[in-house]
Amino acid sequence: MRAGCLILFVVALGCFAFPALAEGPAQVTVTGATNPAVAYIGVYVVDFKQFNVAEGTFETNFYLNIRSGTNLSINDLEFINGHVTSLDLIKDTAQEKNYRVYAVMTTDPDLRNFPFDNHTLPIIIEPKILNENQLVIQIDQNQTGISNEANNPGWSFSGTNQSVMDKSYGPDEIPYSRVIFGYGIIRDTTSTFLKFFLPIGLIVIVSLASLLMKVSSRLGLNASMFLAAVLIHWRISDAIPLVAYATFLDLFMIITYATLVMVLISGILILRYNEAHNVRRVEQINHWSIRIIPPVTLILYCLLFISLWA
Repeated sequence: MRAGCLILFVVALGCFAFPALAEGPAQVTVTGATNPAVAYIGVYVVDFKQFNVAEGTFETNFYLNIRSGTNLSINDLEFINGHVTSLDLIKDTAQEKNYRVYAVMTTDPDLRNFPFDNHTLPIIIEPKILNENQLVIQIDQNQTGISNEANNPGWSFSGTNQSVMDKSYGPDEIPYSRVIFGYGIIRDTTSTFLKFFLPIGLIVIVSLASLLMKVSSRLGLNASMFLAAVLIHWRISDAIPLVAYATFLDLFMIITYATLVMVLISGILILRYNEAHNVRRVEQINHWSIRIIPPVTLILYCLLFISLWA
């Protein structure tokens, strides 16, 4: 009888003890939430290529270094503004992992100053499911940078910046860490002048020089200059997307068109008064055209370029 009571006592004690033990890991998880793990992430860019302004995409390859005490891997992270096309694992330990990553990324280009535009090519990384109570991301400065051999044809690098921010998809959600590696690029100035401003500048100079001609044949010359300017504008604008604001190119071409139209109008008036044999009126039109159109054009161009760097 005493043995049976002893067995029942042991069984009852086990029923209370095992649930208490089962609750132990849950308490550790809650405690860990107030002391999140820290991951140090570094990105060393090897190269950028094929930056497409119209689509806002670019290709890049870089080394991704992840250092943490929780065996964190690239599978626990995601690239917010792109996707990986190729991945090679170089180093794999419980504390550190290193990858060679090839990816296609996206950016939101600002074309207000086109063709003097500059952009930031970002690589944005965040955890897939872990919030800031579970994981905090820091930048590993020793593993972050850009190669001296990195090259993006038609563009020059203007600097780099890195930042970590708290981000949340909803007001009721717990924020999570997001790290941004940004690489500034600016359009090559020499290429911009040679491919755009040189031909447009020559068209404007030839058109203004025609003001010195008092013959009606200058009307045909100015008409051809106007057509050439339209074709160049159309060809360059075709390389950028349609935007809801006026770019520097648009404002520059508005001034160019206004200049060419003023020269055309003066040519039409000279033609009309030549046919009427009104030499006095022809002289007046030619006199005021030379003294008004070039200065107005020069002032408008200067104000436009001043606003670019204001």
